[in-house]
Amino acid sequence: MSISADFRLDRAQVRRNFSASAATANNTDFLAREVSRRMAERLDYIRIEPQRILDLGCGSSRDLPMLTQRYPRATRIGIDFAAPLLNLAQQRGSSVSKVVQRLFNTRHAPRLICADVEALPLQRASVQMVWSNLMLNWLHEPMPALREMHRVLAVDGLLMFSTLGPDTLRELREALPHAHGERVHRFIDMHDLGDCLLQAGFAEPVMDMEVITLTYTDLDALLRELRQSGASNASDARPRGLSGRTDWQRARETYEHLRREDRLPATFEIVYGHAWKTAPKKLDDGRAIIEFKSRK
Repeated sequence: MSISADFRLDRAQVRRNFSASAATANNTDFLAREVSRRMAERLDYIRIEPQRILDLGCGSSRDLPMLTQRYPRATRIGIDFAAPLLNLAQQRGSSVSKVVQRLFNTRHAPRLICADVEALPLQRASVQMVWSNLMLNWLHEPMPALREMHRVLAVDGLLMFSTLGPDTLRELREALPHAHGERVHRFIDMHDLGDCLLQAGFAEPVMDMEVITLTYTDLDALLRELRQSGASNASDARPRGLSGRTDWQRARETYEHLRREDRLPATFEIVYGHAWKTAPKKLDDGRAIIEFKSRK
């Protein structure tokens, strides 16, 4: 996939943003909670009983109780690259894990690991489901991560994910000045992501999209929520701040034209997808796998 300069993300900055958000992330994750709920509804139509589930980009592990309730016999693993969020998950887990285990008849608390999605510390074919809620949008190149997800999934394993599409924060992108760099980083188109799934070895990808519009009292409230949730701009082409009061004033005035019923809208294009890992037709070295069956 060809990556333009204004699309590329600073991964170190992404990690710093999410690490800094640990104190406020659970108070500003309404969108992630709503998307998680809608993802879970899609599981109602999928028949799978995983032994091990990987929550990839788990943050403070807010999705794991739901996955525990749905699959009480499964071992749960949470991986995130922001250690402060995992520390928060550990603190939350120590107070609720016994209750969760008793309610859902589970014997083991989730295993939480700090690691990068492009180098997962898991064995090949070691999990039956990968769940990823709003993580892929923090990668400018999804292929290495998708290949890792494919590697750790067992045959007939399921990848279930959500991510943000190109229309996300379109109002903010149009309101902020463009002269000195990319102020809202770009998001990958659903069709490009579908192509990446096939290239990574997944089969039968199913993709759909919907728009969720959140509203805010003013522009500062939107920017504050993005910052506190860890979703600040991390584009390589980002400027290091607005030029001054004039730019801020123009941005506010531009956004004010969108006010309806005393609220300002912010669009989030949500892309949902799932795909399966099927039995391989080739070995890693490219040789074809030929199955011989005896005649009876």
